[in-house]
Amino acid sequence: MTFASLLALGSCEDSGTPKPLAINNQLTEAEKAEGKFTAEIMWKMGRIGSQVLSEDGSKLIYALTEYNLAENRGVTTLWLRDMATGETKRLTDYNSSNHSAQWLDANNIAFLSNRSGSSQVWAMNIETLAVRQVSNLEKDVEGFGITADHAFYVQRVEAAKLKGSNKYEDMDKSKVRIYDDLMVRHWDYWDDGSYLHIFAADYTNGQIVNGKDIIGEDKAYDAPLAPYFDTAEIRLSPDGSKLAYTCKPLTGVEYALSTDSDVFLYDFATETTRNLSKEAANEEEKFVGYDKYPVFSPDGTKIAFRSQRRPGNEADQQRLWVFDLNTNECTYITRGQDYCVTEVVWDGNEAMYFVLPWRGTHQVAHIDLAGNMKHITKGNHDINNFTFAGGKLVANMNTISKAVELYDVNLETGEMTQLTDVNREVYDNIKFGEVQERWIKTTDGKEMLTWVILPPDFDPTKKYPTLLYCQGGPQSTVSQFWSYRWNFQLMAAQGYVIVAPNRRGCPSFGQEWTDQISGDYSGQNIRDYLAAIDEVSKEPWVDTDHRGCVGASYGGYSTYYLAGVHENRFKAFIAHCGIFNFESMYGHTEELFFVTNDYGGAYWETDNATAMRSYANSPHKKVANWNAPIMIITGEKDYRIPYSQSLEAFTAARVQGIDARLVSFENEAHQVFQPQNSVVWNREFFSWLDKYLKE
Repeated sequence: MTFASLLALGSCEDSGTPKPLAINNQLTEAEKAEGKFTAEIMWKMGRIGSQVLSEDGSKLIYALTEYNLAENRGVTTLWLRDMATGETKRLTDYNSSNHSAQWLDANNIAFLSNRSGSSQVWAMNIETLAVRQVSNLEKDVEGFGITADHAFYVQRVEAAKLKGSNKYEDMDKSKVRIYDDLMVRHWDYWDDGSYLHIFAADYTNGQIVNGKDIIGEDKAYDAPLAPYFDTAEIRLSPDGSKLAYTCKPLTGVEYALSTDSDVFLYDFATETTRNLSKEAANEEEKFVGYDKYPVFSPDGTKIAFRSQRRPGNEADQQRLWVFDLNTNECTYITRGQDYCVTEVVWDGNEAMYFVLPWRGTHQVAHIDLAGNMKHITKGNHDINNFTFAGGKLVANMNTISKAVELYDVNLETGEMTQLTDVNREVYDNIKFGEVQERWIKTTDGKEMLTWVILPPDFDPTKKYPTLLYCQGGPQSTVSQFWSYRWNFQLMAAQGYVIVAPNRRGCPSFGQEWTDQISGDYSGQNIRDYLAAIDEVSKEPWVDTDHRGCVGASYGGYSTYYLAGVHENRFKAFIAHCGIFNFESMYGHTEELFFVTNDYGGAYWETDNATAMRSYANSPHKKVANWNAPIMIITGEKDYRIPYSQSLEAFTAARVQGIDARLVSFENEAHQVFQPQNSVVWNREFFSWLDKYLKE
């Protein structure tokens, strides 16, 4: 249930012609003097987005998003770095948002821009900065790719008639939607009959023309897949003759219950489409889970993709497969291995680099077609993605104490050299706390990685209020992430010790560790949480009379559940968009494959022991044991864990006379993205904790 919305972070502008945005995020003298990290300072930080090297590796284009807190919006600009000299220059101004760049040749790039009033493809000469419009389509372009002769673009099309005004044309002002099947809503929007489709097009005389909907204008499917709509799921072959993409061609209840997406291959010359996943299926391997992110080898003869074996389990192991287009053979490259593969990039035609989730971190690794894998990087950091060209690899990397910067990776030694330094003023003037790596013994005798973040200017002779952080997901790693929503250094700066365990269910410690949580929400992972807070609480600097518990999504569930079983460990709780009532959650959420997999089934399956155990341990059944103040935060556009879950919890707390507060954001969904909403979120968050956890 985690979600990183590039679009939400990339622009907070209203639709229509963009308004110029003034950016001046220098720290004030008062902020420098105090040296304390605050939410207001966090929104002054620049945020590096996607990056792409030129074919010879000599130049790097990257995106940078900056915000104006007073205007409550941001703007994304494109930057160019010469890899030899280090010279950097900004290519676009603050009059529009520009992102998703790709190289056309050594001196020209294409990118998406809203400078015309809608999102279209533009091209720029990086030397003269001259621009021209490449697409001029009626609707917004939401993703694209270009080769010498062909292109693709992504647009929204109305493929189903769900509006009352569609059915009753004389009632054109009707606002009703009419459904006969699931899913009626997804993530943060109601299904209005429109879906993202891929259009195959010609690239002629510098223009994208003759677009053809290759999904089918009446097909109610999203490609790329909802709710992330990641254009990286679509790839053109190097010679531009073919297009590989991901789609889940299912509708209704089957769509809601299944993760069975497939990899498809479209041929521009014949205008035909193959389903490679179904072609590769056999008695041993059915390819009935997620098959995603196809990537062509440089010679165009092979396609690497990620596949999950079990249908309905979005947290299954991400395995690496390669489909050979010459032989039509599909090979399981990581067979017998117990790690996941993400962010795959070919190294020639016989090997690949990829991002490896590894023991609470994310590293670059290398693998050949025989399955021989080696680590390239090591250390406590998260490499989120990278670009590789001309023998150079540039990584997008962050830590708990440092936001994303770009690094040149030495492919022989793994040594990383920092290339960008967009937030140097913050690091030079603001104090951050020490991050400790601890391995804590669990109740079943295993070792659990737990990050402990100490306040700046930590004094071991003092006692500090301490927070147990409960991770969402639930299958999501507590890694070396830098978050603009749940920022450990921001919490530590307010004088709190943070205890962040990689309890059962957190990936990067093997699939068995990840799988254990499904069907056992109230079991071992809850004991893992308590083991972590109890072990760290043995330190003399932990104020055991002033401990709190906080979390979002599945972490919000954990907070609700722990509130009923904590045996007076905690003096205050904060739950953001958490699951409170399993039965109503099953009927209120949208992707039913998630609750079906993680609860073990539906609440009416009385002969299903796993499901009945899950529903019997729903947090709302422990609410009579609540005895500590609780803040509940929700987004009214959240349809993954609908705001009704938060309302139920708030009602239960107040009717019992428990001190509680409900913070409801009317224009946010599962996360809080808008600048001023985020600052209010943090002010409420810390005022609640300070009230109950500080003398």
